[in-house]
Amino acid sequence: MFRAIRHIIRKEFIQVFRDKRMIGPLFLAPVIQLILLGYAATVDVKNITLAAVDYDRSQESRAYLTAFTRSGYFELTAAPDSSTDLDSILQNGKAQAGIVIPEGFAKRLQGRQTSPVQVIIDGTDANTATIILNYVDLISARYTESVIRRVISGRPGALLRFEPRIWFNPELKSSLWMVPGVICLILLITTLLLTSMAITRERELGTLEQLIVSPIKPWELILGKTVPFAIIGFFDIILILTAGKIIFDVPIRGSIPFLLGSAFLFVLTTLGAGLFISTISRTQGQAMMSAMFFVMPAMLLSGIFSPIDSMPKIIRYVTYLNPLRHFGKIVREILLKGNGPAVLWPELLILLVFGLTTIVLSSLRFRKHLE
Repeated sequence: MFRAIRHIIRKEFIQVFRDKRMIGPLFLAPVIQLILLGYAATVDVKNITLAAVDYDRSQESRAYLTAFTRSGYFELTAAPDSSTDLDSILQNGKAQAGIVIPEGFAKRLQGRQTSPVQVIIDGTDANTATIILNYVDLISARYTESVIRRVISGRPGALLRFEPRIWFNPELKSSLWMVPGVICLILLITTLLLTSMAITRERELGTLEQLIVSPIKPWELILGKTVPFAIIGFFDIILILTAGKIIFDVPIRGSIPFLLGSAFLFVLTTLGAGLFISTISRTQGQAMMSAMFFVMPAMLLSGIFSPIDSMPKIIRYVTYLNPLRHFGKIVREILLKGNGPAVLWPELLILLVFGLTTIVLSSLRFRKHLE
């Protein structure tokens, strides 16, 4: 029994590595995807172009604008003389945000009065606009605090001292959030595509019929076909973890064996989906297109690129049917927080149910398809 499975696994590895063009997609592509997504797919907003109309032209107004440029997020690219000119700059897309400081700004601050400041933000990209607005609020609050300290320097007890503490990602690097998500995506794509395409390749070459009439049992054929790609997927996990640690300094606070064990439960679902795709595809091209039908919704509903809490309520319920959502949470909790089974057991149980159900149903359909 195990001898037959061992020979199928050996045959599959030989077929995969015989084509030298497969080495790049299997082992080089994951690292390239990690680098691209780690740097490009970021929610950080920097180099924001800012235009400012300063009607007050005082030391206080200049200090307020300097607070924006010193933050590292804003670049003062225009200083129009009027609000009309500012409107034209924003309309033409030459600035993402505009500030209008009214006359009497400094006098009001010195008199302990509230001074209104108009902030105009290009809302074409809603997510970017929201982040810019948060930056403006934070910089304005810090500037206000510095003004209060100068005005009532003799009464330090009148101020509230704000000391924030950010856990798990103190520098708020989006790469620390994105890299664990990349691990999930690459494991999904690698195991799903390779499993479905390997079986359809046998059909294209005409060797699937030979395997069917051989003494090999259907479950032995299924196991021998899927194990190699599970091994490749686990190797890619180790590769991406190493690259993520070296390139992005992603922490590994949890247990690697626990992470690999969780990945095994997730791989059950991807291998099962790959088997199902193989039963509805006649060629490798069809298998690839069918796999993308599974991959794209899984990515969009996983919470890897956009927060699930921001989705409509009905969509949030749908995401619970997505194994990638649960595995993504497990990977991030293990790497960033160091959590273990005591915290993550609900997600593990869900993956176990999904994995067993998918692999059993897909195997039964595959076996029926062979018969």
